[in-house]
Amino acid sequence: MTLPPSDAYPRSSTDPVIGWLLDSDPAICWQVMRDLTGASPEIVAAERARVAAEGWGARLLEQQRADGQWGDGVATRFWWSNLYTLVFLRDLGPDPASARVRAAIELVRRKVTWGPWHGDSPFFEGEVEPCINGRVVALGAYFGERCDRLVARLLGEQLADGGWNCEAERGSVRSSFHTTICVLEGLLAFEQAFGAAPAVTGARDRGQEYLLERRLLRRRSTGAIIDPAWTQAAFPPLWHYDVLRALDHLRAAGVRPDERVDEAVATVRARRQSDGRWRLDVRHRNTLHEELAGAVGEPNRWITLRALRVLDWHAGRGPGCG
Repeated sequence: MTLPPSDAYPRSSTDPVIGWLLDSDPAICWQVMRDLTGASPEIVAAERARVAAEGWGARLLEQQRADGQWGDGVATRFWWSNLYTLVFLRDLGPDPASARVRAAIELVRRKVTWGPWHGDSPFFEGEVEPCINGRVVALGAYFGERCDRLVARLLGEQLADGGWNCEAERGSVRSSFHTTICVLEGLLAFEQAFGAAPAVTGARDRGQEYLLERRLLRRRSTGAIIDPAWTQAAFPPLWHYDVLRALDHLRAAGVRPDERVDEAVATVRARRQSDGRWRLDVRHRNTLHEELAGAVGEPNRWITLRALRVLDWHAGRGPGCG
């Protein structure tokens, strides 16, 4: 079967790929409606309202302990379970104003810390590594908890080349793609939630240029691909960088695509299967809630959703983003 280019793929509920995406959990459906089908805001909001009440979103909320935490502290430390469950919950996209979500976040705010190895710092005050603090800033922005001190810290930790690196405290002067994407996502979420600020926008622009100057996957010095694994799609990405994650950030940030993203976009397009769907290529170690993320090697709704909206952005089309 010959399919049209991904950029030209029709966007309607009668399309088999869109239909497959919509035959899923509300967490997937509302984002497909918003980003791919152009459904009305009222229809999108009604579908989104289901996320906290049923399906995957409700399951994550139900798993929260009375002390505000997730997990048992055995398979992974509590901080890992807390952070990456909340990141996954944000990916699902429940309405942060819903009573059920607000109750869960209030428990986190009042009871959850980073543990004794970080002086029992409250969760939304973060810890020391910029990759983690970037995720905390993004979570705070989404769930209505301002993290101004963390934002100021991240701005002060930006390196001369425009990015960030968790190894900077140990002497590294070169940025890390992994750390940089985590910080960029946090700064963008902060500005989207609380309004643009010149210092934050400037830092974000420099960080995005750091990625774009390297075409999202190549060394600036030699032009060699830094890590071929970055062309593989993972969900959830945890702290790991990949080109689909970077492209989805640029889309959400409203960056106008130019020739520096073309190669990365081509790698996404090339991974499209003959049936128009994308597979989950890799699962990172210590991924939580695997049953919600999908099986490696199988067609994956999360990856397909993200890939289609990235290709729409690159083609200058699409009803919504962010």
